[in-house]
Amino acid sequence: MLGLEYFSFEELWNPIFLFAVAAVIIGYYYVIGPWREKHAPGEARATKLQQTMFIGAALLFYLVQGGPLNLLGHLMFTFHMVNMSVSYLIVPPMLLLSVPGFVWRKAFSSPWWRKLRLLTNPIVALLLFNVMFSVYHVPAVHDYVMTHYTIHRIYYLLLLVAAILMWWQIACPVPEWNRLTDLKKMAYVFANGVLLTPACALIIFASNPMYAIYNDPDVWVKAMGYCVSGDPSRLLEQFEGPQFFNLMKPVEDQQLGGIVMKLVQELMYGIILAYIFLHWFRKEHTEDDMPNSNPKTA
Repeated sequence: MLGLEYFSFEELWNPIFLFAVAAVIIGYYYVIGPWREKHAPGEARATKLQQTMFIGAALLFYLVQGGPLNLLGHLMFTFHMVNMSVSYLIVPPMLLLSVPGFVWRKAFSSPWWRKLRLLTNPIVALLLFNVMFSVYHVPAVHDYVMTHYTIHRIYYLLLLVAAILMWWQIACPVPEWNRLTDLKKMAYVFANGVLLTPACALIIFASNPMYAIYNDPDVWVKAMGYCVSGDPSRLLEQFEGPQFFNLMKPVEDQQLGGIVMKLVQELMYGIILAYIFLHWFRKEHTEDDMPNSNPKTA
């Protein structure tokens, strides 16, 4: 299906990445279990919802960065944008909310972290993520990153850190570290949507294919070296290039990818906005409904 039958089990499922994700999940349960009982016995346990969210975030990240969706992202631009959406718009808030506050407090208790305090500034975090994400989708930058494996790993790691810093302002897991009011969070989410729009619009409304790895066989086969074992040039002996796997013309695939990215962004930000608004609305009305502490005497 979608050409996946031409690739081996190892190329589709990346067992090393899978074992690494499994180790992270085991580590999570150790921290919220035996480690908590020894080092933070007074802290509340992770809820079932938090545990489910963490496993979900880990599995989603594996599928898009190490599983079949990662390989499909090198065959079709649409899947590449699905992977980017999941990796940086869905996984980070799930990760933040699934790890209990006491873990974050312990992890960042060292005074050394104060040297990086500037990165947690809401404006800096907002600009850092959106600039890195937008620059990545400049065609020359995108093709370079996708065909240079070390740069690819470093850039994706930095983009994940930038996404976590950005989402930290909205879904801060430690109440006393929360720097934005509910109203400011709504404005922050809106600003994120505005800043991400130009990159999506550039992709959606382009009339010609912009990314060489999805229409130039020589560039594509170089990028495929990140996913397949052995000499990737063998792929050119079997297939014409990425067009063999693509269900659409390159420009149509590109436009659909931009639309997918924008839709996921709007959906995620819409859900977050609705949640923040309801939280603010209920808090305001709860305060209004509180009885007057100094009622008038008859």
